[in-house]
Amino acid sequence: MNSSTAMVVRRDHFDYEMLMVVAGFLAGYTENTLLAYRQDLRIFDSWCRNRELPLLEVRRAHIELFARFQEAAGMARATIARRLSTVASFYRYCVEEELIGLSPAVNVRRPKVRPESTMTGLDRNELGLFLVEAGLSNTRDHALACLLALNGLRVSEALDADIGDMGLERGHHTLRIIRKGGKTALIPMAPRTARTVYLAVGDREDGPIFLNNHGGRMDRHHAARVVRRLAKRAGIEKQISPHSLRHSFITAALDAGVPLRDVQEAVSHADPRTTMRYDRARRSLDRHATYIVATFVAGASR
Repeated sequence: MNSSTAMVVRRDHFDYEMLMVVAGFLAGYTENTLLAYRQDLRIFDSWCRNRELPLLEVRRAHIELFARFQEAAGMARATIARRLSTVASFYRYCVEEELIGLSPAVNVRRPKVRPESTMTGLDRNELGLFLVEAGLSNTRDHALACLLALNGLRVSEALDADIGDMGLERGHHTLRIIRKGGKTALIPMAPRTARTVYLAVGDREDGPIFLNNHGGRMDRHHAARVVRRLAKRAGIEKQISPHSLRHSFITAALDAGVPLRDVQEAVSHADPRTTMRYDRARRSLDRHATYIVATFVAGASR
């Protein structure tokens, strides 16, 4: 395990022995997954500490009580399910490392998560207004808005991109990005997006595409402020985040008739069921089967 992994665990939350165990577990993950798992384990460890319960002495009943505690605190089902998944992954690691004989999380009941996404997104008109406002802003903010809304990138994928990742292939302006899990992907940029990205880069030949106001690489918090500011200027009252634009890209693509498989590939969802959650959330009346059935039966009754 490397020292940077151990540092992100924070010694004030774990004693030295458990620090090494948790750091070993977290060493297998990167970026957003690492941050989420670290936070989930800190919350679970705090709950255990308040009950003077060592992590390696936890039993299934304790984890069940932790889940009920989260429910009583008003946590969303998806959040509770994710935290239980983190706990289960941690104890599976402990079994593999022969720290415990059996995982206490094997048969823990997890809350059922709604099959549709509950993320707030923009409809077609709102997305148009957002991009118009982005076009009236500076080129950096416009370029960021285009990559998030018209390419459906995760905010980390956009912010981690460097000028050297831009290219041209078979007539397409492209951008090489690092997907979730460290996989590299080459994505095309629509003419509007490519134009704004090149304008944002200007005369610079290397370094990050997106800079903060001090000349360093823009971080996700700065990007979130940019998105909220543009949404407010566009008169959109919804609470919008960079991930909301990814959500909007998916629903817009599905509404436009892009096949589910192509949308899944565009946003790098490993499981098509993840993309289908957005499809169910749309509840598109235009595509309801009643129109197809009515037309079909009408043709037979003439």
